[in-house]
Amino acid sequence: MELCIALDLPSAKENLILLEKISSNNNLWIKVGFRSFIRDGKEFLQKIKEINPTFKIFLDLKLYDIPNTMADAAAEIAALDVDMFNIHASSGKRAMQTVMERLNNLPKRPLVLGVTALTSFSNEEFFTIYHQNIDEAVLQFTKNCYEAKLDGVVCSVFESKLIKEHTNAYFITLTPGIRPFNEDANDQKRVANLEVAKENLSDIIVVGRPIYKASNPEQKVKEILASL
Repeated sequence: MELCIALDLPSAKENLILLEKISSNNNLWIKVGFRSFIRDGKEFLQKIKEINPTFKIFLDLKLYDIPNTMADAAAEIAALDVDMFNIHASSGKRAMQTVMERLNNLPKRPLVLGVTALTSFSNEEFFTIYHQNIDEAVLQFTKNCYEAKLDGVVCSVFESKLIKEHTNAYFITLTPGIRPFNEDANDQKRVANLEVAKENLSDIIVVGRPIYKASNPEQKVKEILASL
C-alpha cells in the first residue's frame, strides 16, 4: 500500500510549504486537483519535483468528453511528465480505449485510472443520476476500465477488494476518503481508516485533511507510513 497526499490548500505557497515539511519522505504520491492545476499550472508540477524528485505526481482532472477530445487531452497530460492521471469511467469504454490507444503510441506514458463513483455520493444521490446502486455500477465501470486496458480505478475503499476479485491483483485501486486514525469525515460519505483500507486491499490511499490540518504534518505522514 502506498500513500498519496492531496494538495487541497488555498494557495500554491501553502501547498509547497506543506511539501517542504514532508520532503524527507521519498516516493510519496502527490495529488494535484482542479483548483491547484487551474490556478498554478504546469510550473507548479515542476516545483513539486524540485522539492523532492522522488515525489510522484497524480494529476486528478477526471477527464470526461468525447473520445477524440479525451485522447488529445491525455496526450497533453503525458507531455507534462506526470506519473498518473484519471478519466471518468462514465465516458464509456470506447472513449477509454481511444485514450489508451493514443497513449500507448508514446515512448513513455503515465498510469491511467478510471473514476467509478465519487466518494462524496451517498447511495440515494448516486441512484438519482445513474439509476443503479453504487455496487452494481462500480462493477460495470470496473469491467469497462479493465477491458479498455486502463491501469486501475479510483474507487471507495469498500469496493476495492471486490474489484480485485473481478479483475486481478495488479489492477490498481486508488481509494480517496481515507481517515487514517478515524479523523472527521467532513464532506466525504464513504470514508474508512487504515485497517479497513488494508482489509480491502487498497493499493494507494489518498489522505488530505488529516495531514495538512495536523499540527505536525511530517510526524503525521511518518505515523501513516509506519502503519502501512
